Amino acid sequence: MANSTPIFKPWASEWLIRIVIFLNLMPSMLMFGISTASGSNAAGYYGIEPADVQYSMVLFYASLAGFFALERRFFIYIASKEYLLIGVIIQIVTSYGCFITRDLYILLPLRFIQGMANCITTSVCITLVFSRLRTNRAREIGYSLFYGVLLGITAFTTLVTAPIIDAFDFNVLYKWMIFTYIPGAILLVIIMNRIRLNRKIPLYQLDWASYVVYTTMLCLIGYILLYGQQYYWLQDERIMAASIAVVVLLLIHIIRQRSLKRPYLSLDVFRYRNYVIGVSLITILYVCRGAFNITTNYFITVLGLDPRHLSYILLANIGGIILGVLYSSRWILMKRSVRWIWMAGFSLLLIFHLWMHTLFATQADVPTFIIPLILQGIGVGLLMAPMIIYTISSVPAHLGGTASATGVLFRFTGFCISIALINYFQLFSRKVHYNRFLDLVTSLDPLVTAKLVNYKTAVAAKGLPADQATKIANGLLYRSADIQAQIRYSMDYYYLISCALVVIILMIAFVPYLNRTVINLRNNQPAPASY
Repeated sequence: MANSTPIFKPWASEWLIRIVIFLNLMPSMLMFGISTASGSNAAGYYGIEPADVQYSMVLFYASLAGFFALERRFFIYIASKEYLLIGVIIQIVTSYGCFITRDLYILLPLRFIQGMANCITTSVCITLVFSRLRTNRAREIGYSLFYGVLLGITAFTTLVTAPIIDAFDFNVLYKWMIFTYIPGAILLVIIMNRIRLNRKIPLYQLDWASYVVYTTMLCLIGYILLYGQQYYWLQDERIMAASIAVVVLLLIHIIRQRSLKRPYLSLDVFRYRNYVIGVSLITILYVCRGAFNITTNYFITVLGLDPRHLSYILLANIGGIILGVLYSSRWILMKRSVRWIWMAGFSLLLIFHLWMHTLFATQADVPTFIIPLILQGIGVGLLMAPMIIYTISSVPAHLGGTASATGVLFRFTGFCISIALINYFQLFSRKVHYNRFLDLVTSLDPLVTAKLVNYKTAVAAKGLPADQATKIANGLLYRSADIQAQIRYSMDYYYLISCALVVIILMIAFVPYLNRTVINLRNNQPAPASY
């Protein structure tokens, strides 16, 4: 601490402090998931493609990941209360901008700025959380709670925003977000003293050049992975130019970091084997975690669930996450081998993907999916916090900040790779299956003829003329083929993920080095905040 003044007013109880910190942290997490609350509604309101909605989220993430290392200098220089208010005010202003605009080229910069402001508020809140935790046991519980909330934030966002989307336009979500920031910020100003959590260091020699190079590279990586399949990868000039720029910026970044006395992100973290293993597994986990979007998309497009009922079934997944987080916390505190935690988590994910591979169908009862969703939640709950703690604790204390910031890079990369893989299977594999189904649809097939007759009879029963009933029946047949193609591509993707999980489990089981590895949680490690 910079002085002996307590962080909070003496009259503020511990539970009040925790509630106020939570009220400030939750809106920041909700802001990350707001783009995924209803991608189709967002695309419809702003008049953009679904990929553009995804890229607005990628820009938010890239901005947060790029600013993570530079943000620490501002955190040290500015008093914590004022710093948090700056972050909250920026997020309120940008949320209002997202509320009133319909222009994509205004929306994207606003989301980028939101990412930086989100990094500010999250950093302050996480530091306040861990300032209340004095022991290794408490810190482990804190890590687990934070990442448990993070894992369930998408489902929670869907749950709380579904009534708003049903009743209002999508942009009202940003107006709603403005009001979620205000109560927590006001309460924190009231109960918090004006202190610094670190010794003040002047804002000189800020490495803006490294920040610009690094963040631009992240934005371009996200652009390539998101739009690559849509634009046929290197056949498109935009993807080619972005790819060349990424290579050039990466070389500049590496050369610059090696030449600086105080690097923006030290490359020394990659000298530690445990760290490399950790970030590699985190990337794989984010790819597997992203595959869950196929399940939610299946619920919406095939089974016809609206966002509200989707959020209800996702409560089973949230329950699984809670169970997984609780069990992993106990496992770490008991100093058990990390190999068994990882094998258990990845095995549950394997069971989930294989189970869903058999459950994908045109018609299904929603309760059938509850147990698989619980298993998926337990799996990611077992893996998330132990992996990140393992990764951060594998480097010396003086590299902890760089390890955290670089870890966010790999989480961002896994997030974008997952989107790229899903887009590939959705645009390529789905099209292949769709064309195969249409090749089998001929008037000579008695099953096709019977299906058309059934469609036509059902439509004609509604009072439509025969010619219109025939057209609608043909449309319903093509719609049926499209649904079958979606189911097949979902099965293909989950089969691919299952094969990858088998390989990962075998590697974890038979690599001798991991047999002797336990998580070393140290008091002097920084909180591995952010997404």
